[in-house]
Amino acid sequence: MMASNTGHAEPQPVVFPDYPFKLGVASGDPLQDGVVLWTKLATEPLAADGHGGIPPVPIPVRWEVAEDERFRRVVARGVEQTGPNLGHSVHAEVGGLRPERSYFYRFRVGSEISPVGRTRTAPAAHNQPATLRFAQASCQHVPHGFYTAYQHMAQQDLDLVVFLGDYIYEGPAQGSLGRGHQPPIEISALAEYRVRYGQYRSEPELQAVHASFPWLVVWDDHELDSDWADEVPSDGQPIADFLRRRAAAFQVYYEFMPLRSTSIARGIDLQLFRRIHWGRLATFHLLDTRQYRDAQVCGGGFADCPEAFDPARSILGADQESWLIDGFQRSRARWDILAQQVVFARRLVEREGILTTRMDAWDGYVASQERITEGWIDAGVRNPIVLSGDVHAHWATDLKLDYLDPAAETVGSELVTTSITTDGNGEDSFGDHPIFADNPHLRFYTNLRGYVTITVTPEHLAADLQCVRRVTEPGAEVFTRASFVVDDGVRGLRQTLDRPPTPDEARRLPDRTREEAIRALIAKETADP
Repeated sequence: MMASNTGHAEPQPVVFPDYPFKLGVASGDPLQDGVVLWTKLATEPLAADGHGGIPPVPIPVRWEVAEDERFRRVVARGVEQTGPNLGHSVHAEVGGLRPERSYFYRFRVGSEISPVGRTRTAPAAHNQPATLRFAQASCQHVPHGFYTAYQHMAQQDLDLVVFLGDYIYEGPAQGSLGRGHQPPIEISALAEYRVRYGQYRSEPELQAVHASFPWLVVWDDHELDSDWADEVPSDGQPIADFLRRRAAAFQVYYEFMPLRSTSIARGIDLQLFRRIHWGRLATFHLLDTRQYRDAQVCGGGFADCPEAFDPARSILGADQESWLIDGFQRSRARWDILAQQVVFARRLVEREGILTTRMDAWDGYVASQERITEGWIDAGVRNPIVLSGDVHAHWATDLKLDYLDPAAETVGSELVTTSITTDGNGEDSFGDHPIFADNPHLRFYTNLRGYVTITVTPEHLAADLQCVRRVTEPGAEVFTRASFVVDDGVRGLRQTLDRPPTPDEARRLPDRTREEAIRALIAKETADP
């Protein structure tokens, strides 16, 4: 042991019994001069105690950022002190970088070196870049399928990935693919959440996408518990137990996500809504529709529910609503993109002769839905786009202020991404669904799995709805099922590609009546996968 000049003994460096970077690397929340770099030390990601095989002592982790993959031109370096209080996670907030540039990064502990990641800074605030290309994804349930979608996504030329929630699932599902949840229980404690995230982050395809592009992340419900709302659990568990669970889930979410220190969990609270600017081309308004919402009414499923129209109810909470509307008023971006969790547009579903809407989505908070829509109209937002997830299907939708008036003006567009794997293989359709008859603003639907690739230019926003043939078999084909364009200054979607099912695929489509298809939709969206 060597002595320092102060006479105090320097600690021995930690010797790891195995590779400590098994969870890979990631980056997120890029600014024009910097980005968050992430890793988490773990030699045993599934260790039951939640420590990942790492001793409970402080460990310094060095990081480097370079202009080249071989690190001959290092432009920034530093050291982050990790410890057991945040599960030996690293969140290095790097500054001093150049705008609109790609960089490579890596971490070191002793003689161990992490995989190399690639990230990108945002354009300068006053610049309008020629293009922005990103992927929109959500709902990645390990027991339900293989991460083939990510295998293909990692090979694309993207600036960002926007992930809209359900990064993990909290239940005990085991499935039939040999990919059962670990631990095999419904998780509720800190160590259990760490093991579950460790299992998900051990997926090589997911690691590859994290290492290839910076991510913008928000959560939905399954990062904590199905259909939770603020401090109200959905399944009758005691409030005190739920709040302890919430604090544990929030801490582990921060530990595993490439977020800034402004999002460190503080007890049962975590600041997640925020803005990311991509020069003057686009602004992402990242929303949190779980932590501040009023509890769901009328059972939380599909219902004809007068309480949903109560003007006092909010899905965002008053402060976040004000923050969002203020952002609309201040925006100078060509495109304003709301990146959030649950379906924004009205979806009327006939049930036993009554038109119902879904209480867990924005339809359960009609006043919020209207205030936000009026907010971007009143602010003169040039091109409002809503990105959503949650429902495990691709939907393309025109947004209205009055959904009950067939002649109502279109005031925006919504793109809902299907799941990466949740609900298994799914099924294709002819882009149609029986509820379209009552919802002329709905433009497209398919229940296959996949993600959305979006290209933004000053002239238009183009969305390709990517689909995976089968998620229960690794290496399946990914193809573009449909494409839509929103032209600058023009409200509404314009379809540019429809790749319908082949005759053989069409023969395998479910032969359902309209009523059976609606019942299947309700059952799917009210199930707890």
